[in-house]
Amino acid sequence: MEAKVCKFGGSSLADASQIAKVCRIVEADPARRFVVPSAPGKRTPDDRKITDLLYLCHDAAAQQVAFDEAWELVASRYRQIVADLKLGLDLGPTLETVRSAIAGGASADYAASRGEYLNGMIIAEALGYVFVDAAEIIFFNEHGRLDEARTYEATQRILGQAERAVVPGFYGSTPDGEVKTFSRGGSDITGAIVARAVAASVYENWTDVSGLLMADPRVVENPNVIETITYRELRELSYSGATVLHDEAVFPVRAAGIPVNIRNTNAPDDPGTTIVRGDDTSKVISGAITGIAGRKDFTVIHVEKAMMNAELGFGRRLLNVLEANDVSFEHMPSGIDTMSVIVADSAVEGRLRTLIEQIEADCHPDSIEVDPDLAVIATVGRGMMHTPGMAAKLFGALAGARVNIRMIDQGSSELNIIVGVDVADFEKAVRAIYAAFVADSGQ
Repeated sequence: MEAKVCKFGGSSLADASQIAKVCRIVEADPARRFVVPSAPGKRTPDDRKITDLLYLCHDAAAQQVAFDEAWELVASRYRQIVADLKLGLDLGPTLETVRSAIAGGASADYAASRGEYLNGMIIAEALGYVFVDAAEIIFFNEHGRLDEARTYEATQRILGQAERAVVPGFYGSTPDGEVKTFSRGGSDITGAIVARAVAASVYENWTDVSGLLMADPRVVENPNVIETITYRELRELSYSGATVLHDEAVFPVRAAGIPVNIRNTNAPDDPGTTIVRGDDTSKVISGAITGIAGRKDFTVIHVEKAMMNAELGFGRRLLNVLEANDVSFEHMPSGIDTMSVIVADSAVEGRLRTLIEQIEADCHPDSIEVDPDLAVIATVGRGMMHTPGMAAKLFGALAGARVNIRMIDQGSSELNIIVGVDVADFEKAVRAIYAAFVADSGQ
């Protein structure tokens, strides 16, 4: 029997009317047999997310401060959802168990995870699906990492016996039975694990947008939706700032070759974006790109030394300094006598002077220059590697917008071209690239 796994985000489950909408979506397709819900999100811009309220309850309890007011916001929200959906579910005992556990010193992970747990119980009742506690099928090892062997054995065994089930997102359990959460947004990962376990035909990730956009809508007005994207392209865009899907969520389904479909709960007829494995170029439009993403607030450390290329171990010593100071680098463009490392400002805050002194001591360069206020923009697409003149078109667009390029980097995959520009030119640069490749070409 075909199985589709549907993960719904917090905005899709914010209140009873949204949950009713989700139920209609699930019931519209018999293949939608497994549902992974997040905790209820904000109903209005000034509302509070349930997860944030639960963290607040935990923090108050940890300081031995009463959290009755925050808890009542949580409990009344769930009671209202049950009442509005006209369900026969009595959440009273479960709510009291959760409140008592938090008051008794339960962990922050336990407190936060109850948002998904309670919402999962409600949605299972509304759909008539089996409720499966994620703590019973998703496991972390003693180092806090996903125990894949144990997790997939349990998910395949238990979900294989359930024709239709709801599995709360965001959490699992440790070897000693304690609840542990993924990072924020981790319901995406739960959905991907479930999809892989049940050999889903597709992993539908329902949110409040109709797919991935070709550029940030805060920068480019009404950017196009990406119809199809490969996992490799998604990884490039996610790394460079696109944040619709949790980074780690692609790996379980990518390994199994399961496509991901990003859909809009509020516009369920929109096809959304499909994420697929492989680099099939048969459908790639010559000269087309997939998307543009970028991030601000980087610093470039330029290191120059004559005959650097003939000096064995120079690059290793430079990178050893970064490692010793717990600093990771983002890019490393180089020349015959120069090597530059690009680091996030947040990674070197308060440590830049120490870093420079250690580079001088270990590498003995002729000069070191520090160049702050850099923004990095990635232009990504399978069409780039098969079309001459793509770089010229990009650089021409930036020149036409009078944007100075401070750094150029292109990976060996040729899936992207990365440029560094002044932070002040970031928005202007993104709009210029989008206009050149998308707006002017009619893509």
